[in-house]
Amino acid sequence: MTDEKKPIRPSLGAVVKSILAAGIGVQTDKNRERDFTTGSPLTFIIGGFVFTALFIATIATIVGFVLSSN
Repeated sequence: MTDEKKPIRPSLGAVVKSILAAGIGVQTDKNRERDFTTGSPLTFIIGGFVFTALFIATIATIVGFVLSSN
C-alpha cells in the first residue's frame, strides 16, 4: 500500500483571496500554483463570474451616482 496524502483543498477565504488577487493582477506564483494543484477549476470559474458581476455592478452604481448628481 502507498500512503499518499490527499491534497488539502483551499478554504473559502483562500479562494476569495485568490480570486480578488487575480482580478486585480497581483496573484503570487506560490498561490497560483496552490490553486492549480489543489483547487477545483469550477470553484474558481464560478468565483470569477461572481467577482466580475459584482465589479461591474459596483462601477455602474458609482457612475450612476456621479451622473445623477450633475
